Amino acid sequence: MKQTETTIRIENLSAGYDNVPIMENINFEVLKGEVFVIIGGSGCGKSTLLKHMIGLLPPISGKVMILGKNLSHSSGKEKNRILQKIGVAFQGGALFGSMTVMENIKLPLKEFTRLPDSVMDDIVHLKLKLVGLENYAFFMPSELSGGMKKRAAIARAMALDPSIIFLDEPSAGLDPVTSAELDHLVTDLSASLGITFVIITHELASIEAISDRIIMLEKTKKGIVATGTPQQLKTNKSNPYAYNFFNRIVDKGEK
Repeated sequence: MKQTETTIRIENLSAGYDNVPIMENINFEVLKGEVFVIIGGSGCGKSTLLKHMIGLLPPISGKVMILGKNLSHSSGKEKNRILQKIGVAFQGGALFGSMTVMENIKLPLKEFTRLPDSVMDDIVHLKLKLVGLENYAFFMPSELSGGMKKRAAIARAMALDPSIIFLDEPSAGLDPVTSAELDHLVTDLSASLGITFVIITHELASIEAISDRIIMLEKTKKGIVATGTPQQLKTNKSNPYAYNFFNRIVDKGEK
């Protein structure tokens, strides 16, 4: 059963680049243990929003609250303490090609802890087992399939036992079966470990399989145009943005 405790609160967030907003006055909450999905068309600001939520970009205005702490106004050690509570797996996995899978996953542990090397090795093996890669610790990223790279990236994101994991287009470039396996992994980790997932994706099958709640961004509106469960957004004809997206309907004005 999902919790009602808030893990992320976005308050009146205006986000963009060089003080030019891509989105304005965004407000939403992510609850503990949710699989929360952000969708929208190209250029609507999904990746920009993600970068603000993980502290890579400062807001033009507003707040990003992570577990009750204001990430957008923090710096130094305070910011590092907040960032240790989150994990991120970027599109493509972003593994270092010159390092083994084990070495990649140990990076956050080396940066943020002073644990003995043997303890870090034990933690890495545990994380690899959780994602089904326990036999691939000493493989190089080039020796892994696309789906395995994504799993390794999730294992690295879990290295510090974060409360929240952000996934950027986790199914991109994967065949339908591998994508479905990754969907099962996400829902299993959420259910068994209580991890909150925030996921950016445009893959309809994944969205319907994993989402507890969804927000939809729209470029011309510079903000959120729909919120709800997959079923609510798919069947609500009064909201053409979401209805057309989920039912693959082309607007009459488009060619």
